Amino acid sequence: MKSLAISVKKRENVGKSNSKALRNQGKVPCVLYGGEKQVCFYAHVNDLRKLVYTPDVFLIDLDVEGTKTSCILQDIQFHPVTDKILHIDFLEVFADKEVTVEIPVVLTGMAIGVRNGGNLLTRRNKIITRAIPGNLPDAIEIDISELKIGMFIYIKDLKSDKYSFLASDNSVVVGVKTARAAIEEEVAEVEEGEEGEEGTPSEASGDQSTDIAKEGK
Repeated sequence: MKSLAISVKKRENVGKSNSKALRNQGKVPCVLYGGEKQVCFYAHVNDLRKLVYTPDVFLIDLDVEGTKTSCILQDIQFHPVTDKILHIDFLEVFADKEVTVEIPVVLTGMAIGVRNGGNLLTRRNKIITRAIPGNLPDAIEIDISELKIGMFIYIKDLKSDKYSFLASDNSVVVGVKTARAAIEEEVAEVEEGEEGEEGTPSEASGDQSTDIAKEGK
């Protein structure tokens, strides 16, 4: 997993008035959980942008006035109207203890089914993953090149010895669903093949094609 170093300042005072004052200065109140005791601190919003406004997941090297801790972002609160960052919770992690993190899904390749007129169906942009910090991947990469129309990739297809998923094995991650255009194209190809075998295209066969197309609709 990618790492990101952030230097922050410990909060001397806590409470709503102090938090409001920090936000007015462009700073974000934060809390670190998971250790022997929780640590309250703050960071400037500019120092948190790479952590917050990205699909990537980071293992954070947090420096609280010289005291360094390894942690991950656990929760973030935004203002419901302005989307301004209001508060962030961090969770301390340990090399030998598993943690649960949402890992982004990255699709590679162009599905055969999409090239043939199907529609790509993405059910999960992230997958809740559990592992020790050293085994957490940057992303769950999925090659969809061989996916045909009607084919799907499930959680069970992505299993690894290094990490586990909290979703059920039969949960769909991505697939190619049937599109009307794809059905009509397949019907047309079949009919053209039949006409080629007979070698005598006729108006009757054209009428039959129209009927089939109407039924497909």
